[in-house]
Amino acid sequence: MVIGINGYEAVVPRFGFNKKTGLPNRVGSSEFCFQLLLGLSKIDKHNEYFVYLPKKPTFDMPEETEKWHYVVFSSKLWTLLGLSRKLFSNRNKIDVFFSPTHYLPLYTPCSSAISILDVSYLHFPKLFKKKDLYQLKLWGRFSIGKASKIITISKSTKNDIIKAYSVSEDKVVVVYPGIKKVSSIEYSVLSMDRLKEKYGIKGDYILFVGTLQPRKNIVRLVEAFSRLRTKNLGIKTDLELVIVGKKGWMYEDILNAPKKLGITDRVKFLDSVSDEDLPSFYKNALCFVLPSLYEGFGLPVLEAMKYGCPVLTSNVSSLPEAGGDAALYFNPQGVEDIAKNLESIIQNPELRKELIKKGYEQVKKFSWEKTAKETLQVLEQLAKS
Repeated sequence: MVIGINGYEAVVPRFGFNKKTGLPNRVGSSEFCFQLLLGLSKIDKHNEYFVYLPKKPTFDMPEETEKWHYVVFSSKLWTLLGLSRKLFSNRNKIDVFFSPTHYLPLYTPCSSAISILDVSYLHFPKLFKKKDLYQLKLWGRFSIGKASKIITISKSTKNDIIKAYSVSEDKVVVVYPGIKKVSSIEYSVLSMDRLKEKYGIKGDYILFVGTLQPRKNIVRLVEAFSRLRTKNLGIKTDLELVIVGKKGWMYEDILNAPKKLGITDRVKFLDSVSDEDLPSFYKNALCFVLPSLYEGFGLPVLEAMKYGCPVLTSNVSSLPEAGGDAALYFNPQGVEDIAKNLESIIQNPELRKELIKKGYEQVKKFSWEKTAKETLQVLEQLAKS
């Protein structure tokens, strides 16, 4: 079988490139696409692959072999038109085509599959730029109708897709994303003194990691943090809220929230934390909080658990699927509920220990190898049908 893959997301990240490594800053769909390519190249030595790219593959991507090929070309409207033309010229070579994004090209010569990580644009359209919203709605609807199979990453998102687009249940397949395992030599944990020296962190802190955008509900998190009665929590120094993440879109209210609430000195925004240092932030934090209004899956929940950080997160969308019984849940619309749960986990060391222990077990359920195997099963079934 010959499989064609749209590899655009793996080499063209939304947030640029890491100046130190020269590699893309991959998050969300970029990381999903990259990890799937890695996984498929490792587990499948039987089928042949053609991976279509708008630029040369980065050095961390799978090497070319007799079974693994890169087709690199430049074009305006790369996926919509350029990839269509390229697939037409290769129409007799490919048995099945996979686009690990929301979008298909106008033309595909065979059965096709897409990946939809979330449909937050349907729930919160006002939180998106108009251009992005129109593209997601119009091109997304076209791709959903055209695709033979839709791979999504949670049961919650599957139900949303079926309801919104009136597709049959058997057309949508849930394949959970993976989480990279931690090796003993993968990273060295920075001490609190080193974190203070390098990033200006004073003492105990609550951690958030994610892109600064309205859907992440960071403004309510900041407000909940401002309500914490730190004197009753046994905190020796002023408790801080550390927000790690790149600026996404519509982030002005997020950056202004601490000033409005009079806690500017206790909220720290860090957008330049290296991948090497990020595990240290998880390891040293009192807890990790993800207060999102909606998530396609919520990988940061598992990322925190992987490094032994107790997790609090929203009780909506797919987040309970990611966290299982290893997280503490709250209503993301209720500032007081967020604050109450923060106080509960901060002043209860035994609860933190219990969540850390459960978190290690929860993470074991997810791997990129498993994601690749289940994705390959979908593609092979498509080719046979």
